[in-house]
Amino acid sequence: MISNQILQNTIDGLKGIARVDFCIMDTDGKETASTAPGMSERSAEAAGFADSPADSQEIRGFQYFKIYDEQQLEYILIAAGTGEDVYMAGKMAAFQIQNLLVAYKERFDKDNFIKNLLLDNLLLIDIYSRAKKLHIQTDVKRVVMIVETADNKDNNALETMRIYFGSGSRDFITAVDENNVIVVKDLSDGDNPSDIERAALGMETYLSKEGMAGVHIAYGTVVKEIKEVSRSYKEAKMAMDVGKIFFDDRNIMAYSELGIGRLIYQLPIPLCKMFIKEIFGGKSPDDFDEETLVTISKFFENSLNVSETSRQLFIHRNTLVYRLDKLQKNTGLDLRVFEDAITFRIALMVVKYMNYMESLEY
Repeated sequence: MISNQILQNTIDGLKGIARVDFCIMDTDGKETASTAPGMSERSAEAAGFADSPADSQEIRGFQYFKIYDEQQLEYILIAAGTGEDVYMAGKMAAFQIQNLLVAYKERFDKDNFIKNLLLDNLLLIDIYSRAKKLHIQTDVKRVVMIVETADNKDNNALETMRIYFGSGSRDFITAVDENNVIVVKDLSDGDNPSDIERAALGMETYLSKEGMAGVHIAYGTVVKEIKEVSRSYKEAKMAMDVGKIFFDDRNIMAYSELGIGRLIYQLPIPLCKMFIKEIFGGKSPDDFDEETLVTISKFFENSLNVSETSRQLFIHRNTLVYRLDKLQKNTGLDLRVFEDAITFRIALMVVKYMNYMESLEY
């Protein structure tokens, strides 16, 4: 929990007060911090002392003390010298470090660790050292899932999700803001896309039964190392936003299913405006009447098939042809030509993206 630098500063200060050299070692006898050279030579003795039932012991002219973290041995403190004064100085040093462990525990508990991991706030060396101290496996397959409800603030979706997974779960449930619940799901028992989809569906069903409306779930790709969890989180965030823009009829969205929407989402707004101006001049698809928009949508749904589209719209084939000709005259794009149809389809998606981004500003 405590960085080596903090431990070093602590025993340096204690040495200045007590005039006794100290060394802190982990339970394997590896030196963590020391005020004098050569103290690492005590590693074998420290490792042996760690296995003994005694909490303090004098060995070959040095005083050894055990420091616990919630009844689990965390460090071995060595005070150089013998006698009552050195023993007392060692006991006081051990007490000080014990209190440091308690003080830093809340700061570096699992929930806090996961939050900082998701937000990319940790150095690589800190990720693995803290994961080890928190007994979190670093090489398990995981995926990050974001859960959003229409009334997160009122119904406490975070606590509801923690109840759903239970205290014995290997998954981590947390939140980095008041709008979303984040689930870092352990996939050691199976990482098939169908397993993840099924897990998301189970979460949606449970939240709906608990009376929560507007449940949306998005998830990133599977990662194999704990250091990659933040990437899966970023992917899940993108999947949530892109899903709202281009797949508003879906409640569960996977990053791997975003298609061209993923590319459009990453375009700068000025470039989008330039593209729309090139395609439609001074107009916008938002200016088209409802009849034209329905016609275009149905035409795309039927893979540019004129006969099938006219049948589903309950209009004569010639009426559909007339509408498409009128659209071509206004935009210069003939939707019966594949290349023009692709251009028009992308333009509609770009406009949808622009409208969504503008709505976030208000």
